[in-house]
Amino acid sequence: MTQGLSGLGVFFVAGFGPITRNTEESRTLYADALGLPLKPYGDTADYFLTEDGELEGCRHFALWPLAQAAQSCFGRDEWPAELPVPQAWLEFDVKDITIATERLKARVYHLLIANREEPWGQKVTRFLSPEGLLVAVSETPWLRTD
Repeated sequence: MTQGLSGLGVFFVAGFGPITRNTEESRTLYADALGLPLKPYGDTADYFLTEDGELEGCRHFALWPLAQAAQSCFGRDEWPAELPVPQAWLEFDVKDITIATERLKARVYHLLIANREEPWGQKVTRFLSPEGLLVAVSETPWLRTD
């Protein structure tokens, strides 16, 4: 795997998807109408995803409920009223999460979480883009080929 973009060392888009407020409506659109192979993740009934390789061009597509995104970023189910509510999430897998996080800090991006290891083993730094997307740089070991 070679370093794709200079700067943060982006390898690939690790994942993308809508941040849902009504997961059943979103699941109906993406799974039933569009035919995406969405499956529930673990014990949760409201996080739906495609497995790596099931949707060409996207390593991981998922419907991420807003309450879960808020929990991941802020440790509570409510998104802070003073921040724009994201409509979608986008993750870039990077060569080195520590270096990428420091470079984002140096550019004065407001990081919601910095270089945190999630329970499923992914290391992630999250922030809001100027467009209002919940963007992350991450190290996702199971998506890497090296």
